[in-house]
Amino acid sequence: MYRSQSQPCLQGLSLIFLVPLFFNFHTSYGDVGTAALYSPPYLPTACYGSDASQFPSSKFFAAAGHGIWDEGAACGRQYSVRCISDSTPDACNQNQTIQITIVDHIGQEASVPSAYNTTVFLSATAFRTIANSSTTSSPYINIEFQQ
Repeated sequence: MYRSQSQPCLQGLSLIFLVPLFFNFHTSYGDVGTAALYSPPYLPTACYGSDASQFPSSKFFAAAGHGIWDEGAACGRQYSVRCISDSTPDACNQNQTIQITIVDHIGQEASVPSAYNTTVFLSATAFRTIANSSTTSSPYINIEFQQ
């Protein structure tokens, strides 16, 4: 039976092209959601009332939207959060991932029209760290988050 000598060479070439392609894809390890700005006054909160010591010194905290509130079990949870997109180019501060702590809840009763579908409401410091507020065209950004 005749065997082609070029077959091993072709397999090697295909590996050379496929391996770099594999490493160009971003792997997501978290969930995708939306974040909005959580404006002061921050006290009292649904989690800890008027206790000001609940806020981390980094000022990276958030109010949970209905989707992650979990009937109050979200209080004190920490999430890694990064901005992944907005309708405006360069709205996200690239390579900025922050650790936030949930201290409050904003649910259906919120006055913001689409607050019910928002995942987290970030403190002003947290929001400005991951989103370039001067280029953000909407009050919401798309985020990747992981507990």
